Amino acid sequence: MAKFRVVTTKATTVSTGLGGYHHEMEALEPLGAEIVECAPTEAAFIEAARTADAVYAKGMKFTSQVINALDKCRVISLGSVGVDTVDVGAATAKGIPVTNCPDTFIEEVADHAMMLLLATHRRAIEQDQMVREGRWAEGRPQLLQIPRLMGQTLGFIAFGRVARATAHRAKAFGLRIIAHDPYIDERTIANEGAEPVSLSEVLARSDYISMHMPATPEAQSFLKEKHFKQMKKSAIFINTGRGPTVHEAGLIKALQEGWIAGAGLDVLEIEPVKPDNPLLKMKNVILSPHNASASARFDPARKRRVGQEIANVLSGRWPQSCVNPTVLSETGLKRWQPISMDRGPNS
Repeated sequence: MAKFRVVTTKATTVSTGLGGYHHEMEALEPLGAEIVECAPTEAAFIEAARTADAVYAKGMKFTSQVINALDKCRVISLGSVGVDTVDVGAATAKGIPVTNCPDTFIEEVADHAMMLLLATHRRAIEQDQMVREGRWAEGRPQLLQIPRLMGQTLGFIAFGRVARATAHRAKAFGLRIIAHDPYIDERTIANEGAEPVSLSEVLARSDYISMHMPATPEAQSFLKEKHFKQMKKSAIFINTGRGPTVHEAGLIKALQEGWIAGAGLDVLEIEPVKPDNPLLKMKNVILSPHNASASARFDPARKRRVGQEIANVLSGRWPQSCVNPTVLSETGLKRWQPISMDRGPNS
């Protein structure tokens, strides 16, 4: 019989990894832990997870009803950056740490953000279509209307890890960087080579605006119609963060009425995108299916991180990444202790 029981849901989509849970079990197997699957419904999960030592959160919404039914759960772990599928407030009230993977896919998402910026700026999709449709002569005149990238301004709304990595890439193209983030002090922003500014300055000054806000309750529909009206008519909007941080109807109106020039979107308000979404028919919009973090290392890296975080807690230690750290002091878990490099030969 297993010493620890980790409950998760059965996969509802085709896995991009190698299948099974061998990546997670690299850290869990030595502890005598097992991973148990159940149907991805609230009722089935509540029934299966009442005696779970840990929850591997994927495949469904983890509501307050689900979390309140957990009688002995010590940690809820996600293999993603976003934690919007878990009611973190309910977990905090229950005294359960919630972990995520905030630093696993930074480089991939930053690459994707730059790809969307460059592709929208140089009208990559339209240029490709012109060639395929025999409209070769139309390509050059279109780009003659587009300003040179070097010297233009890229503004960030939120300036966390991914935004900073994107900024480093953008500097190589000669872009000026400005950023707004009320949760990061101005010196930190300046040390990253960006000018700290207000939200209104980002909107008014930027030629490209990159959105990186997480999907918190406070960020729901943060960017509204009034904000798009403040942007330059030549501005391009990029979003590789979370779709619900933008009031999509306002963005659509801004694109339809020419308040801004275009958009590159990896995330949408409703996913998968509905077939009648006007964004699908806009030539000045480039879309990708919320896959900015994907690469060959995507599944192995995040799965190993989930296994390690659960193993940390089940071993009595703090997790590496906790989105509700106020609960840790009440869990009895021990802080990570740095290994001394000054130990003698007999220590």
